[in-house]
Amino acid sequence: MSTVPVIEVSGVIRLGQFLKLAGLVEDGAMARVLIQGGDVLVNGVVETRRGRQLSHDDMIEVDSPTGRAGARIHVID
Repeated sequence: MSTVPVIEVSGVIRLGQFLKLAGLVEDGAMARVLIQGGDVLVNGVVETRRGRQLSHDDMIEVDSPTGRAGARIHVID
């Protein structure tokens, strides 16, 4: 993954919300399944908490049935 989209957010966002916002999943149900299944990485580490708060410049990757995709978060103050 040489270039990934950078998604700008304002304030606090949780992992499940970010996956939907970034278009990495279709809906919350899919986000839940992928997160609980260990198919979501935050900064290269498997994350199984849907409610994890993300920080500026975190890299999120998803291994889904359609392939691997990712996005980076940019928090705007």
